[in-house]
Amino acid sequence: MSNSDNPKNGAAFQRAVQLYFIKEYGVGFELEKKIPIGEPAKDHKFDIVNSDQHIVIECKRYTWTETGNVPSAKMGFTNEAAFYLSFLPDTFKKYIVMLCSHHTKRNESLAEYYYRTYRHLLGAIQIAEFDPETNGFRIIGSKVE
Repeated sequence: MSNSDNPKNGAAFQRAVQLYFIKEYGVGFELEKKIPIGEPAKDHKFDIVNSDQHIVIECKRYTWTETGNVPSAKMGFTNEAAFYLSFLPDTFKKYIVMLCSHHTKRNESLAEYYYRTYRHLLGAIQIAEFDPETNGFRIIGSKVE
């Protein structure tokens, strides 16, 4: 798979997560929805937002490198997503949903690695992993009860 496939694969992953949440919550979710954040407020486009704007989801379709190393730059983009989500009020349920990715050299999924390494940056953001092949969804970590 070449890098030119990444936008297409990312969009397909985003749609699969959207469909999962529509089925799970029984409400509409919009793709690429703008919500004003910051002071002064400026629109930021989030991957998936429910119609009442109470649930906001950022999707990350990242995998371990072929040799089992951490995709460091991609972890930076995940931190950027957490940064933008952190500007939303606490009345929002916030998710970063990552592709379920395992490697034979690793004893944890990429989402588990991300949560273990960066949970100090997450506040009330929930980290989850999603497997589009099985429609499996799992919360990895959260400070939300």
